[in-house]
Amino acid sequence: MSAPHHPQDPQAANGPRRPGEYALALLGHAAPADDPADASPHSFPDGGTWRTEIPSVEGPEALQAVLEESERLAVPVHRISQGSGIWMLTDAEITEMVQATAERDIELCLFTGPRGTWDIGAATRTLSGGGGLRARGHDQVAGCVEDALRATALGVRCLLVADEGVLWLLHGLRQQGVLPSDTTFKVSALVGPVNPAAYGVWERLGADSINIPSDLTLQQITEIRRTSRAPIDFYVEAPDDLGGFVRMYDAAELIRRGAPIYLKFGLSKAPAIYPYGRHLRDVTLATALERVRRGRLVLDLLGRLGADGGLSPLGARLPGPLNRFPLDPTDAVLSLTPERI
Repeated sequence: MSAPHHPQDPQAANGPRRPGEYALALLGHAAPADDPADASPHSFPDGGTWRTEIPSVEGPEALQAVLEESERLAVPVHRISQGSGIWMLTDAEITEMVQATAERDIELCLFTGPRGTWDIGAATRTLSGGGGLRARGHDQVAGCVEDALRATALGVRCLLVADEGVLWLLHGLRQQGVLPSDTTFKVSALVGPVNPAAYGVWERLGADSINIPSDLTLQQITEIRRTSRAPIDFYVEAPDDLGGFVRMYDAAELIRRGAPIYLKFGLSKAPAIYPYGRHLRDVTLATALERVRRGRLVLDLLGRLGADGGLSPLGARLPGPLNRFPLDPTDAVLSLTPERI
């Protein structure tokens, strides 16, 4: 559903425009023209420049609510992601979510295993945040690997990862055929890189899409895009624990500079729901519905600006060829096969 262009803008039919462009120009406040050098030269393999994601969909009931609301509001959804973790879902719940998303050609992404923020270690409770979501010690790494094996056996083909060691191991297992070859790995926003060099490292460790913090400037996003074509995941509206930023008016520039990019429709001023359980049912369902509505607001804004072109076809999920570190079978880390873990 594409919104009409501003009727008073004589240039509206000639392509994308900036917010308030025509009116500001009348008053002598026109912004300088876009620099073509800032535009990303990359796209998804299907030719699209952007896809959509609804995050924090914590179980089958929330998923059903999102699917019904996205149909009602005509919000196209490429990916559904969950944050509490694979270990917080039963086999039956995972299977139900896999089937429901497969019927609609939507990618389902589930979070791997235990993490430092729920561990007995005290560092994550300090003001510095310690190791954050990373996997603490061998046992948490093993839990993440176990989650990955279980989820992929149940049909999940996208795994959310918050630890570079876990990512490298899972990438090795994918290369060895232990995990399905079409499994994709998505890096969590809570460990997202903030510079081009770090972004490239995550790509080479096996990431197929990488969350970057929503406080990065447009220029910093351009810098990342000049060094890597790995898809960016970006909260257009970020949860409060990620800053609570609302960057809807940046959506068109995020696509222009950041393609290929997933626009994530998060929600600020909402209670934390990880790890999810029935005690959080009402708020989880309510916030799931509002995330879809936020998506509709972003789509309407892009439509009014004539910047809603380039959306990937529904069902598209693979990132295309990416740069990887070479795998050395003698590497002591990669030798941590499932049997040894």
